[in-house]
Amino acid sequence: MLAILFGLIAMAGCVVLLVLNPGGGWWQAFKDVVQGTIPPFLFFVGLISIFIGIGNIKDKVAEKREREEEEKEMKEAAAKETKED
Repeated sequence: MLAILFGLIAMAGCVVLLVLNPGGGWWQAFKDVVQGTIPPFLFFVGLISIFIGIGNIKDKVAEKREREEEEKEMKEAAAKETKED
């Protein structure tokens, strides 16, 4: 509970500092931080997304192979069963 209260107070203090000094250093510093962190963040999110996409493609290919093998085994078992009858 105390952590939530502290977090709310800190956020309110941040908003007050940004609003009361719109043309000053706080706002420019905030914009600099945002401009400096968003591009690397987007790059790494994109990189992770590519890895996830490649993993999904590999999983689909493996799943398709397993399904084909199961169908082949079922056909062989059915053919073997009909020969035995």
